[in-house]
Amino acid sequence: MSRVIRAAVFQTAWTGDKESMIQVHEQAARDAAAQGAQVLCFQELFYGPYFCQVQDPEFYAYAERIPDGPIVQRFRLLARELGLVLVLPMYEEEQPGVLYNTAAVIDADGTYLGKYRKTHIPQVKGFWEKFYFRPGNSGWPVFDTAVGKVGVYICYDRHFPEGWRALGLAGAELVFNPSATSRGLSGYLWQLEQPAAAVANEYFVGAINRVGAEEYGDNDFYGTSYFVDPEARFVGEPASDKETELVVRDLDLAKLREVRDRWQFYRDRAPGAYGPLTAP
Repeated sequence: MSRVIRAAVFQTAWTGDKESMIQVHEQAARDAAAQGAQVLCFQELFYGPYFCQVQDPEFYAYAERIPDGPIVQRFRLLARELGLVLVLPMYEEEQPGVLYNTAAVIDADGTYLGKYRKTHIPQVKGFWEKFYFRPGNSGWPVFDTAVGKVGVYICYDRHFPEGWRALGLAGAELVFNPSATSRGLSGYLWQLEQPAAAVANEYFVGAINRVGAEEYGDNDFYGTSYFVDPEARFVGEPASDKETELVVRDLDLAKLREVRDRWQFYRDRAPGAYGPLTAP
């Protein structure tokens, strides 16, 4: 028996200021709901530029409390109005000087369900993230939403298989990977890693990437957001590599049982043999 949900991801370019960026995403949520979407994830650090191209303390001002800050409260009201599960990748201030790259998850009735804090933090040219973020300490939560069990893994996290597996072990059916990924070195990985993770862990993945170049560096973000099923098949075509785009796709979660009955990866795991993997 099918169990179809309609899911959406949204990629866009930096507008130049925070308020207009928020408004663009509010409109995207309305457009998604109008197309029947039940869950929507935005791109990494959705209401700002990807400021990690530079190291400047002025951008600490983009951080706010989760869930008590104004953006989460604003989108809780919108989620309830639209009946839409929302995943909000944000800059979080736990307390002054304690900052995280975080995704807040809001259920379709506006309930704040919790957050995931990005675990793996890069520090290379164009991606100076350790200047802005502490490594996450949330583990890999899976959120029991109105559409099913949803997990989040953020951008650079996707290069590390352990978190993908932890989300599967916790029961994830759909995992979003909001990102800020630029042309060049990682381009060939974009349509390789998330499909591989979907197959290895037997769930759907929604991959989101912003588009365009921004005034703070040379990174040219190439979009091509997509959904992929647990057989590594794209659900519809990936989005444009240059333009703002809302991607809405139907995902049949019943396919997870079919795939897991065929490939018994969870049964055949050998966790007792994996101890050396956690050694420093």
